[in-house]
Amino acid sequence: MIWRYLIEGPWIVFVAYWTAGALKTRRTVSKESSGSRYGTLFLEIIGFVLLFSHVGKVGFLDHRVVPRTESLIAAGVALTWVGIAIALWARWHLGQYWSARVTLKENHKLISTGPYARFRHPIYSGIDLAAFGGALAIDQWRCVVGVALIVLGYWLKARKEESMLAAQFGEAFQEHCRHTGFLIPKF
Repeated sequence: MIWRYLIEGPWIVFVAYWTAGALKTRRTVSKESSGSRYGTLFLEIIGFVLLFSHVGKVGFLDHRVVPRTESLIAAGVALTWVGIAIALWARWHLGQYWSARVTLKENHKLISTGPYARFRHPIYSGIDLAAFGGALAIDQWRCVVGVALIVLGYWLKARKEESMLAAQFGEAFQEHCRHTGFLIPKF
């Protein structure tokens, strides 16, 4: 069961970094509505509960997707670490412009450095990859459903963010979109 700690460990680092980083953000000047925020947050929370808790161990959700092997567990652990690393790297590049909800900050700038040079939503992509890695290592249908909800939640959030950034930065954002992928890097 050591693999369980190898899956949960990077998430603990992630939460600690996010909590500390939230203390150093710029003042918000525009944000999504509370209804919009809580709708996507609900999907993400349910997804993570299914992925990491035993609540979803009911019926077929408690069954294995594929036969469990050490190779699949190792791949899942590796994907979790890579996904968290991408999310942390992206969060570091956002710096004071980061927010847990879709917002524009005071004197907001369009970030195109680090992972943002290749894709527009690397935090969401990193979290999705890490969740997929966890699902691969845990290997139960509840995890597949959980990852689907997590990906859907971050996809919806990214679409809202794109609308807000397009309105704020206009042609500069459109140019950025031509050179970057949405959730998958563009090379």
